[in-house]
Amino acid sequence: MERHSRKDDTVPQTHETDVLIVGAGPAGLFGAYYAGFRGMSVALVDSLPEIGGQVSALYPEKAILDVAGFPVVKGRELVNALIDQAKSANPTYLLDRTANALTATDEGVVMGLDDGSEVHAKVVIVTAGIGKFTPRPLPAGDGWEDRGLVFFVPSFEEYAGKDVVIVGGGDSAFDWAHNLTGIAGSITLVHRRDQFRAHQATVDAVLAGPTDVITKAQVTALLGASTVEKVEITKDDGEVVVKPADAVVAALGFVADLSAMKEWGLEFDKRHIRVDTAMRTNLPRVFAAGDITEYEGKVRLIAVGFGEVATAVNNAAPLIFPDQGIFPGHSSEGS
Repeated sequence: MERHSRKDDTVPQTHETDVLIVGAGPAGLFGAYYAGFRGMSVALVDSLPEIGGQVSALYPEKAILDVAGFPVVKGRELVNALIDQAKSANPTYLLDRTANALTATDEGVVMGLDDGSEVHAKVVIVTAGIGKFTPRPLPAGDGWEDRGLVFFVPSFEEYAGKDVVIVGGGDSAFDWAHNLTGIAGSITLVHRRDQFRAHQATVDAVLAGPTDVITKAQVTALLGASTVEKVEITKDDGEVVVKPADAVVAALGFVADLSAMKEWGLEFDKRHIRVDTAMRTNLPRVFAAGDITEYEGKVRLIAVGFGEVATAVNNAAPLIFPDQGIFPGHSSEGS
């Protein structure tokens, strides 16, 4: 397994591989393993400096409940297992760099990276989540970053005994409230509506627990000297509530930046790449899998991404090895 970060390379390089996977998250890692299973060489490029995509960067301690074979698995544990599985493919990791230019022909694909390097591949599979992302700002949080305001919780232990205020009503907000229960000194969740966009089982668990859930309200001020000490919460009826806060988590989602991908000539459906049942895009030799894809009936789960990237690899196989078919046989079959 080769791992190259920006600091490893002083001059632009040219890399050659059978399959280039854009995105080193769970779907990309499983795709690397599966490409190796089919005898292909594989490289992965990711704009983040570590393997694991958004799971490693944002949710390493999150309990994941929808991966087959694991009643519950933490994000970090899942990523580590996928990395171990992918080792059999001896992948090359090109980390901390962005794929920003694509030329796709019937003969092959050339991917340009933002460090000036190029990757020459027979096939590209895009598993890049939602692309580059930036957190949505908290309107009242201007100037409070690094002073108690954060946008995600990569580690729960640092919040032990602290008063935590979480702003948002989606999966991340409720996951963090649920996972911080029993660790944080107190948890307050603030949402501007009384309806939530999170998994119902997690919502039910948080509502039944010690978290103080305040709806139809917004955080209107952060208060404190050098770091946040309190938050001001204003309800829709005008009532103002002040809560102690050692940390404020703005779990308001992320804004995807797909500008580079949209210049490649891919067909998009809003912010997702349109694919067919073989995970083919509209460009020759370019496939996509995982959260970035769109088709009728699409369900965005990690488990679905695993199946999609295996479908992409299998349908790419005849382009790499013309004497091979799409179906490789089952991995459990004897020789």
